[in-house]
Amino acid sequence: MSADGNASEDGRAGGSVGIAIIGSGNIGTDLMIKVKRLSSELHVAAMAGIDPDSDGLARARRLGVATTHEGVDGLVALPEFADVALVFDATSAGAHLRNDEVVRAHGRLMVDLTPAAIGPYVVPVVNLEQQLTATNVNLVTCGGQATVPMVAAVSRVAPVAYAEIVASIASKSAGPGTRANIDEFTQTTARAIEQIGGAERGKAIIVLNPAEPPLMMRDTVYCLVDGAEGPLDEDAVRRSVEEMVAAVSGYVGGYRPKQRVQFDPVDEAYVPALDRPFRGTRVTILLEVAGAGHYLPEYAGNLDIMTSAALRTAERLVAERRRAERTEVPA
Repeated sequence: MSADGNASEDGRAGGSVGIAIIGSGNIGTDLMIKVKRLSSELHVAAMAGIDPDSDGLARARRLGVATTHEGVDGLVALPEFADVALVFDATSAGAHLRNDEVVRAHGRLMVDLTPAAIGPYVVPVVNLEQQLTATNVNLVTCGGQATVPMVAAVSRVAPVAYAEIVASIASKSAGPGTRANIDEFTQTTARAIEQIGGAERGKAIIVLNPAEPPLMMRDTVYCLVDGAEGPLDEDAVRRSVEEMVAAVSGYVGGYRPKQRVQFDPVDEAYVPALDRPFRGTRVTILLEVAGAGHYLPEYAGNLDIMTSAALRTAERLVAERRRAERTEVPA
């Protein structure tokens, strides 16, 4: 720490824990800048990519971060890797399989920003505290980070039979990794809606919007709440959603509702995903996610919510590992 109590100029605070980032694209670069600007608990020891001319690696070098363009193998060969306790993977679902294998062999924690889902799903405000002993955690997708909290907010008030989310993002904010992972996005997000959000069945849709100027990330969440147990307590749902929005916006400043929660009665309709008729209430939640502008433009809220969730998750995982090491009793 500097004399005025702030982090030192290279972003490393006294006693902070070293992290490494695999992936020098938009997400990896934004994450690097977030760690340097916002975290007194972590410092960036190294960044690995595969393009020696990438802007991310160039920025890392200017900031005094050790770099390699030889991917995960180059990362573990760097002397600075000895100072790394946790690795972020901001590459692709396919690349993560190999990255996890190498990082796991070296005993480091892994926060996975791809849809590979080798480790358990984590959405910080919903289930992070239940996954603190995991060595690899998966941050689902940008759509998952934005919408799973809303499904969870509804399901903690009343059972959600079916939840469907539509994530609309600016085409300009979807890089090669995002485009290569479209199938994984829909599958991973749908599973997280069920496993973390609490819906009986889930579905996810992503829309790449080519509008100019680019539009901010918009998310629509539909929840079907079965009416078999009586009328839905709409006020309780509104309060639950408002509380969850406040929790998410605590680390994603641009996360906000676009209007009040909507409630529509459904007298009886056949729902293919449930393979049965449904009677109850459709709850609709409309969201907008704006970026913080650290590296990415404001409209790229889909990327910003991932890096913000990654930072929150990493700080908590590292704190828990430190706590466990302090309390460990020698045999």
